[in-house]
Order: sequence, then C-alpha cells, then structure tokens
Amino acid sequence: MKTARTTRLWRRALLERHRWVTFLLPLVVFMLVGTLEPAPETPGGAAIGLAIPYAHYPFLYTVKIALTVAAILFVLPGYREFPFRVGPLAVVVGVVGIFVWVGLCKLDLEHKLLQPLFEQVGLGWIIGSGVRSEFDPFEQLAAQPACAWCFLAVRFLGLVAVVPVIEEFFLRGFLMRFVVEPDWWKVPFGKVNTLAIVLGTVVPMAMHPAELLAAAVWFSMVTWLMLRTRNIWDCIAAHAVTNLLLGIYVVSTGEWQLI
Repeated sequence: MKTARTTRLWRRALLERHRWVTFLLPLVVFMLVGTLEPAPETPGGAAIGLAIPYAHYPFLYTVKIALTVAAILFVLPGYREFPFRVGPLAVVVGVVGIFVWVGLCKLDLEHKLLQPLFEQVGLGWIIGSGVRSEFDPFEQLAAQPACAWCFLAVRFLGLVAVVPVIEEFFLRGFLMRFVVEPDWWKVPFGKVNTLAIVLGTVVPMAMHPAELLAAAVWFSMVTWLMLRTRNIWDCIAAHAVTNLLLGIYVVSTGEWQLI
C-alpha cells in the first residue's frame, strides 16, 4: 500500500514539474511504435534494419494501442485538469466531418494536383509518405474469422478512443497554447493567437500528408469548435465521432485505404 501511494505521489510530482509529459508522452509512444508498422509493399522497421512482414501488422498495431493506452493511464491525472463535458455541437461537427473527410479524400486532389507541383521542387515524396496500412482483416485473416473480428475491435478502439485523445491533447492542449505564452500551461484553453490557429491546421496536415486538403478543412472545423466552446473534450468528441463514422464507412465499403 505504501509503495502504491509513493508511486502515485511520484507520478503526480513528475506531471506537475514536467507538464509537457501529459500532452506529449502518449503521442510519442504511438508514433514511435507506428514507425515499425509494415505497409502493403513495404516491410516494417526498415529504418532500423528490420523487415517486418505485412502479415504481422495486427500484432504491431495491437502492441501500439496497448502501450499508448498505458501511457494515457500514466498521464491521466493531467487530463483530469480539464473538466469533462461534451455538448451537442461536438457531435454535429463530428457528423459533418465525415462528409468533409471522405468527400475530399475521394477527390484525391493531393495526387492529381499537389503531387505534380511538389515533384517540380523535389518534394513529391511528401504525398507518398502518407500511405496507410490498408489492412483488411476480413481478407488478410480470412482463415481466422475470430482473429479478424478481434483485430477489428482493437482497430476501432484505436481509431475512436485513442487517436482523438492523444492528437487533440497534443495539438490543442499543448502546441496551440505553447505558442501563446511562455507559461503555456497557464493559458486558458481556447485562448489563441494567429500562430496557434495556423499551427492548428498546418501540423495536422503534416501528420496526414496523403490527405492534406481533408486535414486542412477538417482540423480547421475543430479549431472553430475549440474557439466556440473552449472545451477540449468537445474537440475530442468531434474527432471520435468522425473517426467512428469513418470506420463504419470503411467496413461497409471496403475502402481500407482510408484508415
């Protein structure tokens, strides 16, 4: 009992002294493990000399989500500093968001218009760097239907419950406040300057290079929601609703390249 209490006190002291840990640690864990994931035509972990086959994607993704959830639980006291409440406007933005995201992705203007322009200045690789895993569990795990459904559950957990939390806490909880004042943790949520608004769109675009236009429009919508409600959980809820609907859309249509 004493050891558990000591650990809790140590964790709280760490999060209070290094406030950035709350906002960065889960995303860093998610992205670091994500660098090992294989793509359909590219083995995973090539940057560190590995050649992880595509068939191992479900295992790596599951490990990534498990480690990220562990990181979220570790920094949970920092999350609790933001009162939990979700308004109906968040749901509306999330529902509108799925039409924006899928519609702009289907236009594929990144490859049709932007990639040729980028190639002229040697930056054509940017669009290509955003290739998704496109892992269809019902095809890849056809001989193991129970495993396919279990992995799909993990995939939805990551898509709906993990990604919205870690991305929004990093982007709006940390980055957009960090550029407002030196003591960024004292900046009220929703207080911004021009640079914060720009970064609120540009950084997600960099994180979604294959969906630059969709990211630009969608994340700008969530920034508007942030300014309107000044509540981080509304932003997370909108993100979660869009991702949930995107997952349902992908399963229904088989367009696995979208996730």
